[in-house]
Amino acid sequence: MSAPALEITELRKTYDNGVEALKSVSLSVNPGDFFALLGPNGAGKSTLIGVVSSLVNASAGSVKVFGVDIAKERSAAMRLLGLVPQEINFNMFETPFDILVNYAGFYGMPRAQALVRAEEELKAAQLWGKARVMSRTLSGGMKRRLMIARAMMTKPRLLILDEPTAGVDIEIRRGMWKTLKEVNAAGTTVILTTHYLEEAESLCRNLAIIDRGQIIEQGPMKMLLSKLDVEGFVLDIDGQLPGVLPQLEGIKLEASDDHTIQLEMPRSRDLNGVFAALDAAGIRVRSMRTQSNRLEELFVRLTGDNNKNPITAGAGA
Repeated sequence: MSAPALEITELRKTYDNGVEALKSVSLSVNPGDFFALLGPNGAGKSTLIGVVSSLVNASAGSVKVFGVDIAKERSAAMRLLGLVPQEINFNMFETPFDILVNYAGFYGMPRAQALVRAEEELKAAQLWGKARVMSRTLSGGMKRRLMIARAMMTKPRLLILDEPTAGVDIEIRRGMWKTLKEVNAAGTTVILTTHYLEEAESLCRNLAIIDRGQIIEQGPMKMLLSKLDVEGFVLDIDGQLPGVLPQLEGIKLEASDDHTIQLEMPRSRDLNGVFAALDAAGIRVRSMRTQSNRLEELFVRLTGDNNKNPITAGAGA
């Protein structure tokens, strides 16, 4: 059997000020996976990524990338890993082509090979037409794609992205989703830290939730979501809603505007009964869609902290 793409064993990190950021974290990511790491601010996500990428020294424990221990064979491990940080950190006065070629040089890649690789990655990122312009003239989405192209210059087997879509609009975010899906489909293992639950649910097959420096849950996305015994739906209504909605035992109906109802109900209940009650009240349902906040609900239940707003439950939040 091949080694895990990432294997973290009893990892601990205590900073000089006494803050224990990681408390015996263990985690395994399979080759080829698209994996989400979720958690609130201060949960330990950035520290964990920092240790894995060798930017932060661990206090105890081990990290292996495809079986290579980063503490014992740092250079070999780093050649297997690409990192896309949240902050845009390239020289805005260099061209995308030069940024990629210079980055490859840091890893000892011969210039002739780097020139070929830069063209390949810029074309893959749909940036070849901007290869020779100043990077500061690129749009926000182009800059984000350039960050991914730079990380892919060394053909990493594991790509880690630390909240890559933070602060960008919906159009840019969805464009990046397409890029990341293509990178993963080509065989690269991807680990994504994000505050956007819609993003994790759309892209990732497996996930881990970290809170207060500990992994509190991990496993397949579908398995974790199946633990929820409540389902949420959005109902679009023909015409205008009446002033009072039907009262149904164990079911929550709430008007979000004059033409939309938010519905929450136990998974064991039948939607036909809800539709019948709405129809009897003169409310005609035109369409229905699933709410996108299931992961937020799961997180709140797992942490048991209903006063916390841990993760953003939609692309625009």
